[in-house]
Amino acid sequence: MVTLDHYYNVIEAGKRLGIHPETVKRLCRQQDLPAFKVHNTWLIAKDVLDNFAGTYIPRRGAKKKLI
Repeated sequence: MVTLDHYYNVIEAGKRLGIHPETVKRLCRQQDLPAFKVHNTWLIAKDVLDNFAGTYIPRRGAKKKLI
């Protein structure tokens, strides 16, 4: 059986990144944040989240598209 000690859920990841949990879900759905879904729960590996947190800059609003 796999232990979940090495994974964050979206609430814990949101607290770690300083963003709303729904934003974490969106990042996971868009595959900007590598994660996998088990039933209705996104799981993010701790080392992946630590690497992502070092480069993530939270911005408001939609992404600007290049023409």
